[in-house]
Amino acid sequence: MKNPLLFKIYIGFSTVYLLLLLSGYESYDLFLKPILIPLLVFGVYFHKKFPSKNTLLTALLFSWIGDVVLLFADIAEIYFILGLVAFLISHLVYCTLFNKQVKNQNKKNKPLFLIGSLAIACYLIGMLSVLLPTLGELKIPVIVYATVISFMLLLAFNGFLIWKKPGNQYIFIGAIVFVISDSILAINKFYTPIEKSSFFIMFTYLVAQYLIVIGILRLNSNFKPVTGTTKI
Repeated sequence: MKNPLLFKIYIGFSTVYLLLLLSGYESYDLFLKPILIPLLVFGVYFHKKFPSKNTLLTALLFSWIGDVVLLFADIAEIYFILGLVAFLISHLVYCTLFNKQVKNQNKKNKPLFLIGSLAIACYLIGMLSVLLPTLGELKIPVIVYATVISFMLLLAFNGFLIWKKPGNQYIFIGAIVFVISDSILAINKFYTPIEKSSFFIMFTYLVAQYLIVIGILRLNSNFKPVTGTTKI
């Protein structure tokens, strides 16, 4: 993989950041959190060209915007809503990104896909049944958001069945961990406080973003851009 140093730096900075959160130094959010996703952005930007590169960069960009806006969520509710919108756009772009990936298999395991779809639907229904009584005016935004992340997970699962290994595994696990991260955030904010919630939310979030990025790069590792010249 080209430019592995940037991804190693991402892992290093993420580890330091998470240890600070675990130790209770959440005030370092303002300094460390905004620089983490840009490390992935630069890692992708300097990677060799592939068809969905700009789509991946767009998803990461809106994730970063969401990260920065949510730093001010304690000041006013509007910042939480704006952060939610940024991540909603990011997830929609991830849906587009997953849909653009090339199939490795012509046929997928339909019974397994059905089982996975039902499991994801059960998650969505269960999560909303827990959260809806406490959401107040945020019912519709949270329903939309939960539906979109569930659809993102469904597309990742579909890709797991038809994309080549190991990229498909990275992306599917990353999507699962992303949903876990958002679920912890939602439960902590709307249902019941979770001890060390910031650590668990960011740990799962940072792992998810890394796995999805690495998975996409692995899926596109054999892409050869057309140069416009023909050998005779």
